[in-house]
Amino acid sequence: MANNTPLSSFPTTRREFLRSSATRGIGLLAFSQFAPSFLVNSTLAQAPKAEKDRSILVLVQLAGGNDGLNTLVPFENADYYRLRPTLAIAKDKVLRLSDTEGLNPVCTAMQGLFKDGKLAIVQNVGYPNPNRSHFRSTEIWETASDSDRVSGTGWIGRYLDNACSGTPEGDHDPVAMHANTLNGAPESFIGEKPHSTFGLGGYGASRKDNEETRHLLEAISSGQVMDHSAEGFLKQTLMNSLVTETKVQKVINGYKAQANYPTSAFGNSLKNVASLIAAGLPTRVYFVTLNGFDTHYNQITAQGRLLTELSTGLAAFQKDLEAHKLDEQVVTMTFSEFGRRASENESKGTDHGTSSPLFVMGSKVKAGLHGTAPSLNIPKNQDITFSTDFRSVYATVLEKWLENPSEAVLGGKFPILPII
Repeated sequence: MANNTPLSSFPTTRREFLRSSATRGIGLLAFSQFAPSFLVNSTLAQAPKAEKDRSILVLVQLAGGNDGLNTLVPFENADYYRLRPTLAIAKDKVLRLSDTEGLNPVCTAMQGLFKDGKLAIVQNVGYPNPNRSHFRSTEIWETASDSDRVSGTGWIGRYLDNACSGTPEGDHDPVAMHANTLNGAPESFIGEKPHSTFGLGGYGASRKDNEETRHLLEAISSGQVMDHSAEGFLKQTLMNSLVTETKVQKVINGYKAQANYPTSAFGNSLKNVASLIAAGLPTRVYFVTLNGFDTHYNQITAQGRLLTELSTGLAAFQKDLEAHKLDEQVVTMTFSEFGRRASENESKGTDHGTSSPLFVMGSKVKAGLHGTAPSLNIPKNQDITFSTDFRSVYATVLEKWLENPSEAVLGGKFPILPII
């Protein structure tokens, strides 16, 4: 078959190849005819051995900047109602967690997790000198860097550098996976050393992207790449990816969930993560995204839909893990690039702000409200001042859950929180 794809479009590194595949939404199994049959068949015959004592972290990104004040509502704070005359949630509708704070009324499932001792809420989380750009603030959260410094590696990548180096050659099971992410592999996964990571599907692939990738893989597999060293590298990368996807798809297709997940990309991603955990893959970190939290207008409707999806999805995921007796191995943590302004805007929404609550879920967490609630005694359109640095949450997860020294990963010491 003729191939018109220019050589300049071929990826030159494993990371670039995997990013391209994940971003374009191509299932590599579509190209399994190019893989040696013994490779695929042997993969299908293998069942990974479960590691009952390993700790797993599931990261849930609330992309767009979740509004914290209408998620964890300070219903006894008069300034909350002063700053939000139309957006504030009525006191009698709040799902109470304490005498002063409660959850958005759509978060009944999360309230249940809280009451059952499986949900910790860290209040007013942010960082010094906050940046209100979606791109830059997400980068800060994913790299765990100071706001005035750009890092070339992510905090999970540096954790993998420290904890998961020395993987035997030929062992291609991924140490980290991502699902439903917007731009391929998350920046969090980038390390100084190469690590096997994998993406569960893409996000909005176009027909043109599919055709370009098909031409690329056909060229690689049929030996039409001119540079033989690059050809060998890319063929090996393709084979590794095919092996991983064959194994992953076999696990996902055969999984019997023990909970009702939301019928959405987010719910399906959580169910897929549960299936891979249940299969005993050696993956230590999973990354899932729920997008759409940039609520500049019509916030009540938009955020309500997203928080419903988040609440029911997290509760289903926890229930599923418990049914498979895996809940003590998993901690799930949310993050968002920033919160919103305390003041509502003129479009019945909120604009980019600073701090927001962060949720940590699992059977091993110390449930309750942690940290200090934000002060709202501020003028209109002034930002909230954070009280807990997000890197303290990361440090706690690294030290208390993943059992890895946090200073080497975060580049400094941050207080450990009593959440695990």
